Formats: sequence, C-alpha cells, structure tokens
Amino acid sequence: MKTFLELVKSRQSDRAYDINRAVEAEKLDYILEAARLAPSACNAQPWKFIVVTDPLLRQETAGTIADKTLGINHFVFQAPVIIVVLEDSANFTSAVGSTVKQKHFPHMDLGVVAAHITLAAADQGLGSCIMGWFNEKKIRSVLDIPSSKRPVLVITMGYSTQALREKKRKKTEDIVQFNKDR
Repeated sequence: MKTFLELVKSRQSDRAYDINRAVEAEKLDYILEAARLAPSACNAQPWKFIVVTDPLLRQETAGTIADKTLGINHFVFQAPVIIVVLEDSANFTSAVGSTVKQKHFPHMDLGVVAAHITLAAADQGLGSCIMGWFNEKKIRSVLDIPSSKRPVLVITMGYSTQALREKKRKKTEDIVQFNKDR
C-alpha cells in the first residue's frame, strides 16, 4: 500500500487511455465515495456528478470537450469514463460567507472534490485528467444539465497508457514562507 505522499507523487494528468479496458464498477464506486466524503465550506457539498460511461453518450460528450480549432483535448475520446463536475447550490451559510468574504467558496470546494476524485483514481491504479476547457452550452445540451447547475470541471479517467513522468515543480523554498511574506 502506498503512503499518501507516494500516491501524490505518482498521480499525474494522463492523456492516453487503454480503449479496450473498462473501469470496473467497484473502482468507480470507491472513487465516487471519496468524492462524496470530500470537505466543503460550511459542509455545503455544492456538487453533483454526471458519470458518463455509455459508449455513445461518452463519444458525444467528448465532442463537447475536444477543440478541433485549437487541437486540444482529443484524448478524451479514448477515456472510458468522463465525470462532469457540476456546481450545485451552496447552503445558506456558504452562500452568505461567499458574499461577505467576496470569495466563491463553491469553486474552492469543487477543486477539493476534484483532487479527491483524481487521488482516489490513482489509488485504484487509474489515470485521470482534470479539464476546464469545454463547450458549456453543448455539454449542457448533451447531458440535459438544468440551468440551476453549472458544469465547471470535466475529469477523464481510465487505465493510462502513459509512463510515469517526473514531476516538474517549484522548489519548496520558492513557494513556502513561514510567519510572514518576504
């Protein structure tokens, strides 16, 4: 079993998946349970998830994410699972806090839940990639998303065919300061 830090070090944004290997239902259940348990401001849990596994609907959904003009996100057609992360209504306390503090807490919460999803996927031996680039109007239409919810992130998932890459990150001393900003 990997330690948490080993898991974090091995998790990467994968953009190539084995198209002949489906994600097992038990693994998907595990990942969705990790998402359900994610923390959120004022316990608002301002999220819903549309898990797209049906092959035809998955291809139609992928078409709302891949951008032919810019040549990006074409790998999404290979992903056996696409999870669309929707922003749902925050509870009263979180909504008031967002207004008072001028910080949109639900977006922070969606970042946290996306991290839970991708780390749980890595724990299950799966690759994943978080994306914010997609055609919102088209994805709403394809997945019948009501106007009361907003698609904010898309996460692809499957068995990666990419080798583990070395992480390129800033040095700790360049990003961490103790007690005061220098």
